[in-house]
Amino acid sequence: MIGPITVGVSVTAGTVIALLWAVWGAAATLRVAVSILTLSWAAEVIGSRTGFPFGRYSYTDALQPQILDVPLQIPLGWLMMLPPSWAVAQAIVNWTKPRWEFPAFVGFSALAMTAWDLFLDPMMVTWEMWVWDHPGSYFGIPWINYLGWLLVSALITILIRPGKLPVAPLLMIYTAIWLLKTAGLGFFWGMLGAALVGSFIMGSITILAWRAMITRD
Repeated sequence: MIGPITVGVSVTAGTVIALLWAVWGAAATLRVAVSILTLSWAAEVIGSRTGFPFGRYSYTDALQPQILDVPLQIPLGWLMMLPPSWAVAQAIVNWTKPRWEFPAFVGFSALAMTAWDLFLDPMMVTWEMWVWDHPGSYFGIPWINYLGWLLVSALITILIRPGKLPVAPLLMIYTAIWLLKTAGLGFFWGMLGAALVGSFIMGSITILAWRAMITRD
């Protein structure tokens, strides 16, 4: 299972980089990619060593290689999903045109990113990729973990302040991951509860973003 995870994350992250590269060029894309990788890795190092902001957890040896006990697949996963989450937010914000545009963009980005973890954490804990010191009520995951995801996603977005995105192709990636996680957890890996919750939340955000894309003009 670990091999397909690494390949899938790597290929999807590479696709995201290629999409950004076509719009932003090499310098801006590399700056954003390095920033996401560095900031998310730092958040995971701090989180796994201090319990802030996700709660107390630790990675097992299942995912390799690791730097300071954080698997390299983890920041790569942030690189894979954060730009598609930005695309979700940009679609919604461009459609609703709120008074406070950037704060709304940050909020929707953090929500879209965190929705993915409703699938991810139950799956990875079941597969013993990481363990919680004090398992919580959401399929073994403490709710503080999701507050941490909201916070870290928002902070990285604020620090990077991404420019105009290739919204449609990135939204396709977000949609594909929603559908694949729903099918995987629900039909193949025996995690129906997490599949239903994750599918409802991530799916609602996805549908809202597509509606915004379709009706924007």
